[in-house]
Amino acid sequence: MPIKWSALQVSHAMDEVEHQLSLAEVFLDEAKAKAREARNIASLPAYVDDRLVRLITEIERIDHIKIAIKSVRNAIPKGAIQAEQEQRKAGIQQSLGL
Repeated sequence: MPIKWSALQVSHAMDEVEHQLSLAEVFLDEAKAKAREARNIASLPAYVDDRLVRLITEIERIDHIKIAIKSVRNAIPKGAIQAEQEQRKAGIQQSLGL
């Protein structure tokens, strides 16, 4: 049974999300490094250090976003993207012959 939504569009959207995420990773890595540096501040109270550790942990949750993207990709039925690409290609070829 064919799907009524575009697997190809979903795949392209995830490509774009991954691209944006790759751009953000550079800044998030820098933020994590700065937070780690802050942990080395002399006489830092434990309650502040705890919050910095939590901040670093939250920044590292970028991996959860990657897992979510993979989950979206895995939800696309096997072969749906290829079938849609073939349909579009066949449609283009047919219109060129007219």
